[in-house]
Amino acid sequence: MKNHSYLPKIKFTAVSALLAWWLWPACLALAQTESSATVASKPASASDPASKAKARNGLPPGIAKPPAPFEGHGWESLFNGRDLTGWRKTDFAGSGDVKVRAGVVLLNMGDPFTGINYTNEFPKMNYEVALDAMRIMGTDFFCGLTVPVGNSYCSLIVGGWGGALVGISSLDDMDASENATTTFHRFEKGRWYRIRLRITAGRIEAWIDKEKVVDVVTTGTKISLRPGDIELSKPFGIASWETGAALREIKMRRVDKPSCPPPKSAYLK
Repeated sequence: MKNHSYLPKIKFTAVSALLAWWLWPACLALAQTESSATVASKPASASDPASKAKARNGLPPGIAKPPAPFEGHGWESLFNGRDLTGWRKTDFAGSGDVKVRAGVVLLNMGDPFTGINYTNEFPKMNYEVALDAMRIMGTDFFCGLTVPVGNSYCSLIVGGWGGALVGISSLDDMDASENATTTFHRFEKGRWYRIRLRITAGRIEAWIDKEKVVDVVTTGTKISLRPGDIELSKPFGIASWETGAALREIKMRRVDKPSCPPPKSAYLK
């Protein structure tokens, strides 16, 4: 006689499959509800970019990236990371708000300028200034760094004229878009860039991160500011143009000569 003990198992399996097919939508909905409740009740991870952004008062997540170390010695901090002690908001018409949050200076978008001026004594020659700057919104320069050059002044423009231009304003009355220091670079929003400017007798040098972007011999060259409101940044100031920007790690040191021998031509191209 054949053993039919497998028949109940087949019946049970068929019934189970039918019940599972009938109950599956309800089980799935219940699982999704429980999963959502678990996510809602779970505290945000400290490593979660969204929670980091929220913890930084709505600032871009990249703003929390630690600064790179400063190369060389003798750097003096000009910004305390807490407030604008030693600085003041530049009196630009139509400027945006200036605030300090999470250890950075925020230049809200102006119409057109927003900026800050250093209020303490600053050298006129043989010095190097460096800072981290970030474009938060907008498409024009997020760092217009105005500095003394002896008894004159000039500006290093970073991200101007549509967002990519870098150069010195002005040399022989030609601004950063017209003279031989003009170069173009891609700048990402929400990313820090280390900007460094070195002023020595007869020479101007500048770097963005580790790339040298300006190397100009200024002997016999007229150095001046582009005519207009940027003159309010004298003697030492940082401004943005129709762009929201963030600044941090503003430092200065004394130097006694250029970083290297001058290039063969008057300009680094």
